[in-house]
Amino acid sequence: MNQIELKHAYFEYPNGFLANEDLNLVVKQGERVAIVGQNGAGKTTAVKMMNGLHKPTKGDVLVDGKNTKDFTTAQIARHVGYVFQNPDDQIFNQSVYAEIAYMPKYYKCSEEEIKRKVEEAARIMKIERFLNSNPFEIPYVTRKFVTIAAILATEPQYIILDEPTAGQDLRGIQVLSELLDILEEKQIGVITITHDMEFAADNFDRVVAMANKHIIADGTAREIFSQDEILKESKIKRTQIGAIAAELGLGKDVLNAADFVERWENRQ
Repeated sequence: MNQIELKHAYFEYPNGFLANEDLNLVVKQGERVAIVGQNGAGKTTAVKMMNGLHKPTKGDVLVDGKNTKDFTTAQIARHVGYVFQNPDDQIFNQSVYAEIAYMPKYYKCSEEEIKRKVEEAARIMKIERFLNSNPFEIPYVTRKFVTIAAILATEPQYIILDEPTAGQDLRGIQVLSELLDILEEKQIGVITITHDMEFAADNFDRVVAMANKHIIADGTAREIFSQDEILKESKIKRTQIGAIAAELGLGKDVLNAADFVERWENRQ
């Protein structure tokens, strides 16, 4: 079965801090899921269990039916790619090309195949002109795209993005939105941690809200952002236009400009 499944998963750090408690979640291949919630809710620890960076201290995490406890992180990472929030935690090569090519080389792909993977990943992320650049000499937001391209080149079945819009301008966010469409076409599952509610509402049909180490809600973006109790407990806010609509009495489930215009024109 092509899915990632957390089954009553707990994670406790060696110092005794319990970061996740009784998580139950299924993400199918090809699905887009945004995970939202305040800092400290347990989001990052949860997704690190999905690709084997953390193994649950209780319960299980299954990737396509295989228990992560039975495999190394490197073995799991071939199927579940992880893009760190800070690209400088991930980049270590002296050229963008070498950074993207590193894992295909590790997996002993042919030079022709490596070139194809690098060029395709660079094209998707719109960074072709930087391939010969030192990644530490290009803008921070572009370095973030380099790390995404490096994961794309491994051709995983699932990709985890940790705060991909942080520091991005409108063009960068558009590139990310296009990326999500491409991954959906390729049937690659995407799990994204984000504090950008506009990005979540515009690009994800499914939103998972976390608070205090738990998953507290799992539903469509409209369902999550329309419920005051969920917003309060997870300490997130509606989109800007959704908040304005709620204040004007146009409903609590407005997500975007199209929703707002429709409600405004139909108001009584």
